[in-house]
Amino acid sequence: MSAIVKRNLTLYFRNRSGVFFSLMGALISFVLYIVFLKSNIKAGWSNVPNTNQLLDTWLIAGTLTIAGISTSLTSLSQMIKDKESHVDWDLSLTDVNKKGMAYAYVLSASIVAFIMQFVLFWVMVAYFAWADGLSMDWKVLPTTFCVMAVSSILATSVNQLLLRFVKSVDSLSKISTLVGTASGFLVGTYIPLGTLPDSAQTVMKLTPGTYIASLYRQVMMDGSLADAFGKGTSQLLDFEQKMGVRIKLTSLMSLEDTWKMVAVLILIFLLFVRRQARKSAKVTNQ
Repeated sequence: MSAIVKRNLTLYFRNRSGVFFSLMGALISFVLYIVFLKSNIKAGWSNVPNTNQLLDTWLIAGTLTIAGISTSLTSLSQMIKDKESHVDWDLSLTDVNKKGMAYAYVLSASIVAFIMQFVLFWVMVAYFAWADGLSMDWKVLPTTFCVMAVSSILATSVNQLLLRFVKSVDSLSKISTLVGTASGFLVGTYIPLGTLPDSAQTVMKLTPGTYIASLYRQVMMDGSLADAFGKGTSQLLDFEQKMGVRIKLTSLMSLEDTWKMVAVLILIFLLFVRRQARKSAKVTNQ
């Protein structure tokens, strides 16, 4: 299995244009924020100290979530390409069965998503440190990297389920375009979650990426939120709800609640991945 993982990683990173376009959704979010969104959002919180610090970190969280979704999808697209060209049959002649191959695609896509989030994180931190004097709390880095790993696994599992219904490279390109475009809206980066109508918020809350973005924001913004608003103030709660820092179901979810929600989602989608891998193995045996 390790040989197939290595092969998939090599194919992804060797295609430099493919790497760039897999980050297109995240880059669009980043550029739109700098050019258009930042000034508009900032105007609504002009009385809050250190607004740049807050909003820059908020944007980083959303952009990393988008990157996890889009890069894992691009990496998993190799699975569709292999099926259409019947390379998967050649690979099945090795000592790796269909079940192992399915796990190899998921593992390599998760690694790709983590690496790209890691790189993009440092690029954005460096830019905002230069442009706005952003200062990261280094104590949150270990937890942030844990969120990256969790984000990679969840995004890959969801995309693996999505690609069950894709049979050709032509359909894949359409799906990739749709996911890349929609992800920025669904994680609340283009338009903050709390400013949307209730029906739109409900749709977003059904999207796993919304909880990953919330997890990133709660971890990365904890210190800066307390400095700007104080703890437990009505203005803090209003900011957290409108900006999607904490998701409101019956009440605003705590950091612990969000971790539990993400853990449940990962378990559910990994079970789907396992089921699909077993089906692939049965088809091969028949």
